Amino acid sequence: PFYYEPPVRQGILAYKFRNAPSRGKVFGRILGEDLLRRGADDFDLISWVPLSAKRCHRRGYDQAQLLAEAAAEALGTKAVPLLRKARDVSPQSRLRTPEERRANISGCYVVRSADAVRGKRILLIDDVITTGSTLSECARMLLTAGAVSVRGAALACHREE
Repeated sequence: PFYYEPPVRQGILAYKFRNAPSRGKVFGRILGEDLLRRGADDFDLISWVPLSAKRCHRRGYDQAQLLAEAAAEALGTKAVPLLRKARDVSPQSRLRTPEERRANISGCYVVRSADAVRGKRILLIDDVITTGSTLSECARMLLTAGAVSVRGAALACHREE
């Protein structure tokens, strides 16, 4: 629903890095309502791009999970954990090029249960899309495990240059 520009950028940064998990409910509801307006009903499961266990522990919450849960509620369903981040890597925001971002996350996500995704259409939620590398890697893993389709959604995206 938003471009990653002021004041949205500042709101998302506060949500992620200034211990403001309550913003997840509001942001997620906005995302869910935007998906409803766009007619996004072609999914069987909603999930999210997970943080690593280390980063989630340090932050105290997974911002994409909170977004997905609130968006799912707005869509009349529940979000389910389908992926886990198997290794902690450098934050994508610190990398400059799409190639660096793709290489950084290659193979770091693991499908929790192939049985859970096999034959399913999945809506995958993240907070911000910059190059699409993270969503693409997660989608690749879900499709490899047998998902029929994976569509991505995020609270904000960078404008194409």
